[in-house]
Amino acid sequence: MVNASVATLKTKYTELSKQLENNQFNRELFLHSEESSHDLKGEIYAVVDHPFSIFHSALSNPTYWCDAMILNLNVKYCHMASNQYGDVLALNIGKKYFQPLADTYRITFKHQEIVTTSNYFIAEFDAKEGPLGTFDYHILIEATPLKEGQTFLHFMYAYSSGMAGRLAMQTYLATVGRDKIGFTITGKHSDGKPIYIQGARGVVERNTMRYYLAIDAYLTALTEPADIQLDKGLQYWYSNSEQYASQLHEVELDEYLDMKRKEYQRQQVLQ
Repeated sequence: MVNASVATLKTKYTELSKQLENNQFNRELFLHSEESSHDLKGEIYAVVDHPFSIFHSALSNPTYWCDAMILNLNVKYCHMASNQYGDVLALNIGKKYFQPLADTYRITFKHQEIVTTSNYFIAEFDAKEGPLGTFDYHILIEATPLKEGQTFLHFMYAYSSGMAGRLAMQTYLATVGRDKIGFTITGKHSDGKPIYIQGARGVVERNTMRYYLAIDAYLTALTEPADIQLDKGLQYWYSNSEQYASQLHEVELDEYLDMKRKEYQRQQVLQ
């Protein structure tokens, strides 16, 4: 099974070689999204400048995941715990400012078994229920080593929606999300500038990118002294997200740092 997964990931790396080298992201990254009547999925394939060994030490232990997830602008609280069902990851999702947890939405993910070998890593999280009529959430990260200290990473974020979820999405897209865009280029304006996808696929593409950048920033910050890793991770996440300001800019740096420091402190106190 592991050998087949490695082969599949290596094949994907070869298939995407041109897209990884030539894209709008200014990094070796390919983003893809899908939408059906009930399902939304976003996934990223990327070459990251982290040795493969870091995935073993940093992401094979579920307790470390919250240090990565909290960097995401929309994650207000994260807690990893064990119960009769195994390891569960509780995420509170909210708005772009500091909120009481009672005003946020909680998604409880069951942590599936991690597989880690000398040339392959995979971790998966599933949640049966989500907020506002959404369900069947699935987060996946897998990786395999490349040469010269680089790693090929695959990240996926997906969920489904019932009638209530679709109505909530329509309301969002008609109001605060009306002018927001994703990353997929669907055409060009008369001046040659790209036209980016909007709607539900734009939403899932932005969310997928935010989670991916959180993981990447967390791994990058691990090279720093322990006492400054949080601040470095926050700085990395914000500066990388601002490279895609048209899609991801929501708050200024000082606002983001103040909010996240408060959220991290709350997270540490409650745990």
